[in-house]
Amino acid sequence: MQYRNDRHGEPLSLLGFGCMRFKRAAGPGAAIDYPAAEHQIMRAIELGVNYFDTAYIYPGSEELLGRVLQENGVRDRVNIATKLPQYLIRSASAIDRYFDEELRRLRTDHVDYYLMHMLTDVVAWHKLEELGIRDWIARKKAAGQIRNIGFSFHGNTDMFLKVLAAYDWDFCQIQYNYMDEHAQAGREGLLAAAERRIPVIIMEPLRGGKLVDLLPQEAKSLIASEAHGWSPAELALRWLYDQPQVTCVLSGMNSVPMVEENCRVASEAGVGCLTQADQDLIARVKDIVGKSMRIGCTGCGYCMPCPKGVDIPSAFRCWNQMYTEGKSAGRKEYWQVVSLRKEPAFATQCVRCGKCEAHCPQHLPIRDALPQADRDLRPLHYRIAGVVARKFALG
Repeated sequence: MQYRNDRHGEPLSLLGFGCMRFKRAAGPGAAIDYPAAEHQIMRAIELGVNYFDTAYIYPGSEELLGRVLQENGVRDRVNIATKLPQYLIRSASAIDRYFDEELRRLRTDHVDYYLMHMLTDVVAWHKLEELGIRDWIARKKAAGQIRNIGFSFHGNTDMFLKVLAAYDWDFCQIQYNYMDEHAQAGREGLLAAAERRIPVIIMEPLRGGKLVDLLPQEAKSLIASEAHGWSPAELALRWLYDQPQVTCVLSGMNSVPMVEENCRVASEAGVGCLTQADQDLIARVKDIVGKSMRIGCTGCGYCMPCPKGVDIPSAFRCWNQMYTEGKSAGRKEYWQVVSLRKEPAFATQCVRCGKCEAHCPQHLPIRDALPQADRDLRPLHYRIAGVVARKFALG
């Protein structure tokens, strides 16, 4: 296993174990298959994985991880990362209540890496500040109950930069892969964090398996024809390991062979592991995926800012995702990135001024496409649910 250091010089395994996708004994909704999960976790530790990521809202995950670590006597060999469900917090006392419950679930007296879960808007952080989160963090750190504080993020690049600058974070966690290179926090966010010497943990390196199972057959055949013999998963992981700004890559592993294969890649790949031919291969794969896209938006952002606040790149990216990965995937992404923001950024705010089209390098018919995108992304039941969610999450 290879390691990269956190902000304080402590080594983190290049591969982290994402504890959200354990197999369940009798299908979705049932209890996690404890013997199988224990075997996977222990095998990962044997192979050098020392970063385990869970969260309050992952059903059964914190309890299982805590039990495995305690019963096998390996708590001190690993780092636990878990998350405060900030979207459920309505009072200062609730912060302690959730944190104390997490410690009990995890059977530990401290969390090595504690995250504000799923920030999509800097407003959510400001709400926590009003409840005294800064003093709370300081107290927990002084008591040794939290060793590093960070946040996980779903939103656009501009909002990521605002959250990044809002506090002296020890680390952050972003969605990042070769298809999302310029989406959400994106490469710009990755580099901005690196400039601040803030380690970056990567989630969704395979887009929840979509860069493996849902790749077009043409793309799978292209990857298989290359001399390396890499699988689609290995290619995607190597793309991340090649970047020195990436500290740790999470994988939701749910079998021992998957653990062993991913650990092998993390022991072999590193900065400089991709040749120009490999980069060209990834570009060709992205082009193949792009054939099924709805509109040829590259996410360059030249159309921004919109005078009425419409997040044009996010709308088109999520619209395309509906046609490349499925309707629910695109709508979920739009929900996270746009619907839960404090300031509305919906396509319906467009007044057809044409400023965006005047600056678009692709000469896209933005004014005509935005209403179509909005109808696809926000059918009536999504609009109604969105109003309720915004009120609940943002107040």
